[in-house]
Amino acid sequence: MIKHSRQRDCIKAFLMTRTDHPTAETVYQNIRKEIPNISLATVYRNLSLLTEMGEIQKISTGEGPDRFDGNAAPHNHFVCRHCGRVLDLEMDSIEEINDIAGRSFQGKVLGHVTYFYGICPDCLAQEDREDAVS
Repeated sequence: MIKHSRQRDCIKAFLMTRTDHPTAETVYQNIRKEIPNISLATVYRNLSLLTEMGEIQKISTGEGPDRFDGNAAPHNHFVCRHCGRVLDLEMDSIEEINDIAGRSFQGKVLGHVTYFYGICPDCLAQEDREDAVS
């Protein structure tokens, strides 16, 4: 059994207030306001533990630092190729992809992680503004 931790509670509470999928560094900078003597290593350790416990999600897009999501329920993410933002992608469920993947796999598919890539609405608007000026 894992003992209760004020630091872990603060980290999880902070993530639950965010929809921008912050990095560990961002979590650390914000948690220090409440717990000034917390170390970056403690933040990383607790983020890993919360991820292992299934209470948060770690988002590893392969570009830039990992990001963290306080919403542990299965959902998809969109990664902007211009600014690097990670956004929740509201869409119909694609859970049937597990069955599709399992059809030609001799093991058992239990889940999946899907990232969609493109240009976010803010970057698209910026491109449109730049095109209008040119």
